[in-house]
Formats: sequence, C-alpha cells, structure tokens
Amino acid sequence: MSKTYYRVPLVLAPQPEGGFTVTSPALPELVTEGDTVEEAIENARDALAATIEIYEDDGRPLPPELCVSSPANPIEFDYLVTVP
Repeated sequence: MSKTYYRVPLVLAPQPEGGFTVTSPALPELVTEGDTVEEAIENARDALAATIEIYEDDGRPLPPELCVSSPANPIEFDYLVTVP
C-alpha cells in the first residue's frame, strides 16, 4: 500500500499558559495543541488524519494543492530557531 503525502500549512500559536495551538489556514477543521513544538507537530499528524476522515465522510475533496505525489521534491517551511 503506497503512502499519501500532504503539504499542509500549519500555524503554531504560543498560548499564555504554555504550549501551542495548531491550526491550518487551508483546513479550518484541523485544530490541535501540544506542550512543545515537537508534540504540537506530532498531534497535527493525528489531527490531519481526523480532518481527512471528516472530508471523506462528507464526500468533500481536500484542496488539491495539499496532495503531494512524493516527498522527492523540496518542501519549504519556516521553523523558529532560538540562539543563546
């Protein structure tokens, strides 16, 4: 079984109480959170799977720009880096 790859824009918003809320401007149904950036991104994978299921159950196609045939092409993303 071949894997399907998705290129999904994510917004990680820091919360005053700590942690991050994750949303996607391309998929308003995708909402999750995490205590760390790494946990938030991992939870975004689960949220994406749930969002895809919602779209399938509703008979709606995902935005075509999200589907990627393979990860062989470069994927551009921003990543916040702190320097001491």
